[in-house]
Amino acid sequence: MNQNATIEKMQEMRMHGMKRAYESAFTPGSQNMTNDEFLSWLIEAEYTDRRNRKTDRLIKGARFRYAASLEEIAYEYNRNLDRNQVQRLADCSFIDKGENIIITGSTGVGKSYLATALGYEACFKGYKVLYSNLGKLFSKLKMSKADGSYIKELSRIEKHNLLILDDFGLQAIDSEKQLMLLDLIEDRHHNKSTIITSQIPVKVWHELLEEKTIADAIMDRLVHSAHRFELKGESMRRKMKNV
Repeated sequence: MNQNATIEKMQEMRMHGMKRAYESAFTPGSQNMTNDEFLSWLIEAEYTDRRNRKTDRLIKGARFRYAASLEEIAYEYNRNLDRNQVQRLADCSFIDKGENIIITGSTGVGKSYLATALGYEACFKGYKVLYSNLGKLFSKLKMSKADGSYIKELSRIEKHNLLILDDFGLQAIDSEKQLMLLDLIEDRHHNKSTIITSQIPVKVWHELLEEKTIADAIMDRLVHSAHRFELKGESMRRKMKNV
């Protein structure tokens, strides 16, 4: 058996995980295995490597602002954050069901962190995620209208299993932006999931939208039956700064 030739073929076929495992199998002190065990070990190494590389691609493609982890979330009594609710959503079955999540609360209480942590968990489970500040997304969609790529941009966004829209309501939502938002939500309704964070309580969202007929359509598709978090407590950013 020509080991070098085998390694070169693995490299050519881009079986990087299997290649590394195969190379390590011939180092001094490596564990002896039966043929079946050896084959299983090589396949597991390749599977793990491909899964890790896919996760890395998904995380990079999501364009998160920062890293976040569900394990790092603080469940303090005054935050109004239910650990059981978070853990139920962590299995990402809400994505399979096309369900939405709304996270509200004052600035700094951890809305974006919770949304991002759920986004990371979705990437770990193989879902395609896109994170965006809503104001910046509106600007991008407006530019796409100008150059004729609006429908293409909507289609690109629709392909993501989970869309995270951060900072809803920080900027005025005029009739043009309302139509954009409706286009985004309509394409995803019952098929894909959306997480929205906002400093504005849901009960006054309707007042932020100029065209009330469109507002009714947006609220019906986005808010009703969504999983809700209303975070409270002091600013987590200020608290971490003082630690």
